[in-house]
Parts: sequence; structure tokens; C-alpha cells
Amino acid sequence: MSSKRVILTGITPTGMPHLGNYLGAFKPALGYQNQAGVEALYFVADGHSLVKLWDPALRAQYIREVIATWLALGLDPQRVIFYRQSDVPEIFELAWILTSVTAKGLMNRAHAYKDQVAKNAETGETDMDHGITMGLFCYPILMSADILLFNAEQVPVGKDQIQHIEMARDIAGRFNHLYGETFCLPTALIDETTPILPGLDGRKMSKSYQNTIPLFVDSKQLRKLVMKIKTNSLMPGEPKDPEGCTLFAIYQSLATPAQVDSLRQAYQNGISWGEAKQLLFEFLDAQLQTPREKFAYYLNHPAEVEAILKEGAARARAKAAPFLNTIKQKAGFVL
Repeated sequence: MSSKRVILTGITPTGMPHLGNYLGAFKPALGYQNQAGVEALYFVADGHSLVKLWDPALRAQYIREVIATWLALGLDPQRVIFYRQSDVPEIFELAWILTSVTAKGLMNRAHAYKDQVAKNAETGETDMDHGITMGLFCYPILMSADILLFNAEQVPVGKDQIQHIEMARDIAGRFNHLYGETFCLPTALIDETTPILPGLDGRKMSKSYQNTIPLFVDSKQLRKLVMKIKTNSLMPGEPKDPEGCTLFAIYQSLATPAQVDSLRQAYQNGISWGEAKQLLFEFLDAQLQTPREKFAYYLNHPAEVEAILKEGAARARAKAAPFLNTIKQKAGFVL
């Protein structure tokens, strides 16, 4: 086991990441790569994408976009272990071993499974398992394998993912009970200061709501999206309340305290919504210009990206393979 504290983060490729993804996942995770005493592992969870996405061309595109996003936002492959999940077959082998010791009742309590069952009930579907694949049902086990194979002590997640970490602890505990102490029990690493970013319509920014601001759209499209942000009917010159305002929330999430104070004063002075939107657009456009250029670079240099991933997978497997052999020995496989 590493003498350093092991922190592991994975992102499932589901389309170009948006501002909410950046603030909720990428930005907090990237902070760990420079911490002393930390061994940070970052991976693209392409295996998990099979649960909902079956279009191979779209999957390949999404995988490229997530990889390019990590690199564009400042991930340093020399300081961390960066890999594509499907390049580390030990993960999937461990997932089967863990599946074999996991109680079905535990999986019955998984939020994603229960949500789909509830939707079936709401629509009058007689088969409560309609539309539910074993990939969806066993998703928490694969996630547990991602974590336990590297004995990750902490996993940065949003509050909606805490259950998966708790399940990983339960599964690890079950294996340890059967075969002796093997896995450390991971804990969820929650950043309570991370804001929940509103989308164009005021609801949480989410691809499912189609209300996102993708990170790397061009300036013209970025301005078009910002101008669509929902506001109230207050006229220019009327004081405006920044609380609950989507424009202000997005600006505040990325700006300095001095910049936020300046915009707050402009709201009090009655800035027009058009002016506020233009200010937000110009701010975001400037903030995202360099990452946007890097994103385009990595998308256009696939051979360079593959070399990075190949090296990362080799480093990941150098850790994973010996530990998987230990796991198999404990479980009674003859090696």
C-alpha cells in the first residue's frame, strides 16, 4: 500500500463537460495533484458509459472530449496517474470477483436502480425492471472496483454519489470478512464550499435539463447561450437582487471577491440585464480562452494524447496487477 494518501477521481464521458462539471468535479479534483503526501489518480470512466450510451461513434467522441478537458484544464500526467478505465483490464476482473460476494439486496438499494423502478411505476409499466440493464444494476460494483483496486482512501464526489462510496465500503468489508484484511475502506471527500451552479433556466445546470453552458464552445455560441439566461422583468435603473440570480451566481463562482463586489454594486445601481449578460459573457470568454485553445489542440493531436494515456495505463497496471494477484490468491485462485 502507498505511503501517500491515495485520492482517486473518475469522470464518465457523457458529452462535452459544462461549467457545472468544472466547478463540481474537475476544479476540486485538480487541486489534489499538487498536494504533498498525496498520490492522485484520475481516470476516464469509459466502461461506465456503456450503462446508458450504446452508440460507438458518440462514445468515442465523448471519451476524446473528457480526456482533452482534463488536459486543457491543467492536469499534469507527470504528477499524477492518468488513465482510461478500459485500458486497465484488472478493474473489470476485480468487478466480477466483487460481484460474486455482493448481496443483491445491497444493489436493490442503489439510487439509480430505485429511480428507474419508480419511473416504471409512475408510467404504469407492469414490469418494474423494464429498461433496466445489468450494467445499471451493477454500476456500483464496477465503481467499487475502480476504487478498491487502488486502495483509494478518499474519493472526491458530489453529495449524490455518497451512496456509491458507502457501497464500496460495504463490499470491501464483505471481502475482508471472507478472505482477511485486503482492502482499506474508502471515504467520500466532499467539498462543502463547491457551489451548485444554476443553468440557463435557473434549475441546476445539467445535461438532462439541456440548460448547460459547455466549457469549450466558441465565443459566438457562448454569447448566444449567456444571452438566453433567464432573468426577471426589472427594467434598467431599477435595483436588482443578486440573490437567486443565475447571472450573478455564475459570475460569483469564478470571479475574484473584488469583481463580485463590483457586480453587486452594479446590481444595486440598476444595471440592465443586457449589460449584465454582456459583462458575464466577456468575463467567461476571457476565462475560457486559453483552456479552449488547449482543448482544441488535444482534440487535434490524438497520437500525443494516446501516448499520454498509454504511459498512464502502464503506471496504473503496475499498481493494479500485483494487487489483483494478491486478491486472487486470498480468494483461492491458484497462481
